Amino acid sequence: MTLMLAFRRVTMPSLLLLSSLFTTGPVLADQAGPDEASILANRDSGKDWPSHGFDYAGTRFSPLTQITSKNVDKLGLAWSYNLESTRGIEATPIVVDGTMYVTASWSVVHALDAKTGKRLWSYDPKVPREKAYQACCDVVNRGVAVYKGKVFVGSLDGRLVALDANSGKKLWETDTIIDRSRPYTVTGAPRVFRGNVIIGNGGAEFGVRGYITAYDAETGKQKWRWFTVPGDPAKPYENEAMAKAAKTWDPKGKYWESGGGGTVWNSMVFDPELNLMYIGTGNGTPWVHRKRSPAGGDNLYLASIVAINPETGDYVWHYQETPGDNWDYTSTQDLILADIKIDGKLRKVIMHAPKNGFFFVVDRTNGKFISAQNFVDVNWATGYDKDGRPIEIAEARSEDKPFDAIPGPFGGHNWHSMSYSPKTGLAYFPAQNIPLNLMEDKNWKKHGSNKPGQPMSGIGWNTGMLINAETPSSKPFGRLLAWDPVKQQERWRYEHVAPWNGGTLSTAGNLVFQGTADARLMAFDAGSGDVLWQSPMGTGVIAAPISYQMDGDQYITIAAGWGGVFGQTQRASDTATPGTVYTFKLNGKAQMPEFTQYQLGNLLSGVKYDPALVEEGTYLYVSNCVFCHGVPGVDKGGNIPNLGYVDKSFIENLDKFVFNGPFVSRGMPDFTGKLSAEDVEKIKAFIQGTADAIRPKK
Repeated sequence: MTLMLAFRRVTMPSLLLLSSLFTTGPVLADQAGPDEASILANRDSGKDWPSHGFDYAGTRFSPLTQITSKNVDKLGLAWSYNLESTRGIEATPIVVDGTMYVTASWSVVHALDAKTGKRLWSYDPKVPREKAYQACCDVVNRGVAVYKGKVFVGSLDGRLVALDANSGKKLWETDTIIDRSRPYTVTGAPRVFRGNVIIGNGGAEFGVRGYITAYDAETGKQKWRWFTVPGDPAKPYENEAMAKAAKTWDPKGKYWESGGGGTVWNSMVFDPELNLMYIGTGNGTPWVHRKRSPAGGDNLYLASIVAINPETGDYVWHYQETPGDNWDYTSTQDLILADIKIDGKLRKVIMHAPKNGFFFVVDRTNGKFISAQNFVDVNWATGYDKDGRPIEIAEARSEDKPFDAIPGPFGGHNWHSMSYSPKTGLAYFPAQNIPLNLMEDKNWKKHGSNKPGQPMSGIGWNTGMLINAETPSSKPFGRLLAWDPVKQQERWRYEHVAPWNGGTLSTAGNLVFQGTADARLMAFDAGSGDVLWQSPMGTGVIAAPISYQMDGDQYITIAAGWGGVFGQTQRASDTATPGTVYTFKLNGKAQMPEFTQYQLGNLLSGVKYDPALVEEGTYLYVSNCVFCHGVPGVDKGGNIPNLGYVDKSFIENLDKFVFNGPFVSRGMPDFTGKLSAEDVEKIKAFIQGTADAIRPKK
C-alpha cells in the first residue's frame, strides 16, 4: 500500500506503480483532582488514567493485575460509545474519579461515565471548517489534560480552552497562536506540569516557527514561551538558547521567512525530582536542509530532545537526534522516562524511537548520549558515533537525483504511542515502512511556492521536495516491536498486514495491547509476543489503549477511528464504522455496535475529457488533491473518498465542488482564486484518464 504523494516525471505506467497502499446531562460529583501528588500516587495503584501517558514519565504501563495473560481470553465488551466522527481518532482517554474524558476529531470533548459509557456532557469548540486544509495530517486531536477540576483542550485552530470538569462549561480561553498569518494548528494533548498548562502546535509542513507556551491553569495567563528555532537575526534573540541556535543556521537562507519549523506537536514528559520537562521537536521548514540553510549547520533545535524548566521555561540542555534534518525526521514521537541499569549502574534515562529509525537511550539528567541502534532498516546513516553524532551516508543528501528514503517521511515509528514495562524491561511500539522516493525540487521558492507538481503546494505545503519522482523500491510493512533498551536489540516482533497501526499499552498482567490498521484490538504476551486475544473494532485503530479500575473491575479502553495523514487516503479494513470508544472487562456481556461496511463504489466511467489534458492535470492534482484523495482508482480511499470511485456526476460537475462547494462545511478547501476553470478541466481529465488506464481490459 505505497502512498503515492507526488511525482515529477509522470507516465501512466509509473503512475500505476506508485500505489500499492459532540446536551448537557447529569452534573457530576465535585472533582478536586487530579493534582501532582495524586498523579504520582496513581503510579502504584493504577486506579485512574490521569495523564496522557498514564504517569509523568509517559510509560503507558498499568500496574493493574486483574487481567493477565492467563485470563485475557475472557475479556468481553463492557460498553461502547459513538464519538459521532468519521475522521481520525487519535485521543488517549483520561480517567479521573469515575469519569472518562476523550476527544474526537475537530477537537470535540466528551465526558463519559467510565463504568457505563453514558454521556455526561460534551463540548464543541466549533473549529472553523476552513482550517482543515492547514492541518497536514487530518483534523485530529490527541486528547485533554485534567487538573484540579478543570479539563484543558487545544482546538485545531489554536485556542487553549479550560472547561469545568463537572459540567463542561467553558471557564477561560486563550489564543495560543503568535501570528495568525501563519498556518499554525494544534492537534496535541496539553500537559500540566507544576500548575502550568503547556501546549505546542503544528504547521511545519506549511511554514511556521515552532514554540511551546505555558499558561497558568487557574487563570489562563501566559507564564512563558520557548521557541525551538531562532527568528530573524535582525531582531534581538529571546534568550541565550536562541543565540546559540542561530550559530547553527546559515542566515543566507533567510530561514525565518519560512519559519524554520521545529514544531512541538506531541511528546512532553516530566521528571518532578529533577524539575525538568522534556519535549520532542519537529522537522525543518522546508524539509530540504540546504534550502533553509545553504551552508549547512545542525539547525538547532530541530529534531531534538530538549530539557526545559517547567516553571520558568528556561532551556537546560538538548540532544539532537538528526542534525541538519533533511527527511522530515521529527523527534516528536513519545518520550519515556525510566531508570534502567546499564553496565551495572542505574541510569536515569529517556527512551525514544523517533521517525529516523534509531532507538535512543539518553541520560535525562544532562542530555548525554548513551546508545542508539536502528530498529528498522535505514539508508541515511550507518549508526551513531560515541559522541552521539550520526554517521551519515552521503547519498542520502543527494542534490540531483531521486533517492528512496528509508525510513521515509512517515517514519520508522510515527506518533503512535510507545509503552514501557518495568516488569519485562522492554519498550513496545509500532514500527513501519511506507515507501517514498524523495528528490530536491529545483523550482521551489522560499514562501508561497506553488507550481504544478509541487506536493500540495496549492493549499500551502512548503516542503521543497518532490515526492515519488521515481517509483520507490522498498517494501511496505507494519509490525509491533518489543525492544530491549539495554541490549539495544529486538526481543520479538509481530507482523501486521499493513502500516499505520495504533499505539500500545503494557500492563503488570504480562500483557501488551495494541489496535491495528485492519480494525482489531489485540492482546499479546508481553514476554513472548504470542497473540492471546483479539476483538474486531469496526474501524482501523491508530490511538493507544488505556486501563483503569472501578468497583473492583479492571477495564481496557480504546478510542478507535481510522485516519491521520496516511489514513486519509489508505485503508486496511473493509469496515468504516464511526469513531467509537470500546471498553472491555473480564466476562463483559455488552453487544458490539453494528459495524458499517466500507462502500467503495464502481470505478469511475463515462466522464468526457480531452486526453491531451491528462499530463497537465496530473501535476495540478499532485499540487492540490493527492494527499487527501490519493491516486484515482488505484488507492481505495481512507476516511476521505477516492475520486476514482465516486459517482461520475461529482467529477462531471467538479467545479461545483472545487469552488466554494458543499463539502467546504466538512473541511474541503475552497479553491476559488487558486484554480481556474481550465485547471479543473485538466484535473477532471487526469481523474477519468487514470481510471480508464487501470480498468481491466475485456
